[in-house]
Amino acid sequence: MFEHKKLQNLEEYFITLDQRREQGVYFYRINGYKEEIRDFLFKYYETARKTGVVIEGKIPNPEEASLGYYEEIMGRAFQMDMGFMERSLKKWLPRMNDRQRSWVAQSIYEMLDAMRRGGKNENILKNAYIKFMCWLYYKFERIINHLGENELPKILYEGAVSSYELKMLAVLSKAGCDVVLVQCGGDGNYRKLDPSDAFSCALVLQGMKPFPDGFGIGWIRKELEKRWNREKLYGGSASVAACTNAWIKGEGLKDFLTNGAERGSDSRFFYNCFIRINGVEDKVTYLNELYQFQLALKNDQRKPVVLEYGIPAPTAEEIQGVPRKNYSSEEQMFADLSREIRYTASGNLEKLMRKAFIDILSEESARPGMNLNRLVNHAVYLICWLRRYTQGLFEGIRLPKTGCLIYLGGCRNQKEAMFLRLLSRLPADVLILHPDRSTACCLEDKNLYEIHYEGSLAVQHFPKEEQDVRMGTAAYHAERELDEVMYQDSGLYRNQQYDRALSVSLQTMYEEIALLWDQELKYRPNFAVTGQVVSIPVIFAKISGVKDGQVSRYWSDIHGLVTTDTFVIRKAPHLLPTDSNPVKAYVTEFFKNGKIQKAKIKAHACYPYGFLREEMQDHILEKLQLLIDRKIIKGTFENGTEYTIIAVVLNLEKEIVRLLQRFDFTKKNPKLIYIHTTEQMISLEDSILTAFLNLAGFDVVFFVPTGYQSIEKHFNREIMEEHQIGEYLYDLQAPSFGAPSPNHTKRSWREILFKRGN
Repeated sequence: MFEHKKLQNLEEYFITLDQRREQGVYFYRINGYKEEIRDFLFKYYETARKTGVVIEGKIPNPEEASLGYYEEIMGRAFQMDMGFMERSLKKWLPRMNDRQRSWVAQSIYEMLDAMRRGGKNENILKNAYIKFMCWLYYKFERIINHLGENELPKILYEGAVSSYELKMLAVLSKAGCDVVLVQCGGDGNYRKLDPSDAFSCALVLQGMKPFPDGFGIGWIRKELEKRWNREKLYGGSASVAACTNAWIKGEGLKDFLTNGAERGSDSRFFYNCFIRINGVEDKVTYLNELYQFQLALKNDQRKPVVLEYGIPAPTAEEIQGVPRKNYSSEEQMFADLSREIRYTASGNLEKLMRKAFIDILSEESARPGMNLNRLVNHAVYLICWLRRYTQGLFEGIRLPKTGCLIYLGGCRNQKEAMFLRLLSRLPADVLILHPDRSTACCLEDKNLYEIHYEGSLAVQHFPKEEQDVRMGTAAYHAERELDEVMYQDSGLYRNQQYDRALSVSLQTMYEEIALLWDQELKYRPNFAVTGQVVSIPVIFAKISGVKDGQVSRYWSDIHGLVTTDTFVIRKAPHLLPTDSNPVKAYVTEFFKNGKIQKAKIKAHACYPYGFLREEMQDHILEKLQLLIDRKIIKGTFENGTEYTIIAVVLNLEKEIVRLLQRFDFTKKNPKLIYIHTTEQMISLEDSILTAFLNLAGFDVVFFVPTGYQSIEKHFNREIMEEHQIGEYLYDLQAPSFGAPSPNHTKRSWREILFKRGN
């Protein structure tokens, strides 16, 4: 008979008997899950289905008809004797040879003998013997004549095994077959039957988890059916398959430079690599290493496709070029859209593309929350990107050479990750450079080889030419590291450290305005930095009336608010619709489908802000879009007011533009004081200006001694706070404040709050 042996890895189940380390069989029970186990069970199920027995649930007890047939052929005789059992087996199961019959008879005898020694009487032993004989005939007859052969038969059992079922499996195992027992409900029931592990061993692998809900032979069968159906969709198999990373030495960029002949010589495979390098080993030399790497690729006549911080989304024209239908199933969608993948230069490559396309989408379909519509959307993206980059990757490529794609930065979304995973299954080397460890990369793949370095470096561009290489000295990088320590979550901020900001209007008491006015933003309540976005607490208020009717004190208090960063409007209206505005003639070109056309605006000859730092240009255009989206101004998306908004914001006065240019989101913000002393209504253009400046981060205060409505007329809702501070006065003339008040930064908070002194 055969002895149970210990596994070193699950693949040993599939080794022939003569090649095993120790001559014997395996009988393991699996009580937990991991991907390695899932993949093993797929393979074991297919093997058992073809050359063994699969048991799902229970082995049915012999029915009356089966027992009647047994009695008709074999009679009711029973003897606890090896010779009797061998003779009975020869008559009952004639296809076994003498050796197999001897193994089975001895195995049954030893099992019954153990039961007898455990106190079972002869009647129980006889019933057990007849049950075993019926099961051998009706359930296991297809394998009994292969017991002990070089290709050992396999039994796969899933469920909570009973006492007699376990004994039957143990009999067959000792007679020469491998057994796998899958226990999705855990090992508790089994331990009651076999506390000493006499019949089987428990599989223990690091990282095992409970089986997922619904897992079992039924699930495996359905998944395999999907795979078989999927293979029909491939349109035939390619003559080569991928050998990814198996040949590499783990040397990163050097592996990419290994020529095809040195990678491997088996014509059944193409040898590619799929590597992500996280961080940098040496900040001083990193860019030069990349530059030398691309020179080496060029010398090898390889032209890499380089993508930097994202793959541009397919254009409307590219998407429209992929015809789609209404699909009722994934398979229907795969069959239809895979036909849109064509590469006439190589039939092999076309088949590989279709297979990779279907495989990647099939894996994606298993993600939580995925539905058919989203999957179609992902499929269209993959086809568009394949059409866009196939020529650059594979033109003129002949195996063993491979294409090369370099992606700088981490994958931003699942679609980008899917595309790189798809390419990694083709004759293409895929390199992901992720030098900035503060950013994330969402790509995960079992074939991905990763290299990790502790250093981190923000790299804007992959160095393709000499002028692209800007290398910092050791002192430069040391200063950057010091910056990271000093300015990361410390409350200290570099000049212009952040380029994105979100304004939050504060609700304050009137007296607090003067206290907060000349204060740095980081000291104001509700200031915050989330990621790379600064929340700016700003003042947006209307002050009606004159405190105690004291006009001279009123003007003095306003003068005290005039700083070097303050723009003062003394007369309403300030802007008129008749004012010269060179942008007005082009605004319809700048706005399509509810969105401002940033690229078109920046490229236009009339664009007035091209000299500003790039971050501030983006800030202005972002807040312009926000002003339109929020419909703050009456008439937006109703009577064309959105075009007036664009014209006003793209024609700001030079002094305001300069205030924006030097605006640092963590320091003092620019101000607007608007003094409205008459019955003359504020213009729509003034309302647009002040609402925009509020969103852009200005403090905006209206002084209205008359208490009349002013800016409210053009707003859809109340967006600023109003303070009533005293009696209404009329026909006042705002003085010319000139330079900032020399005392405004020297007055104590008590003087400001209680109005002591001038």
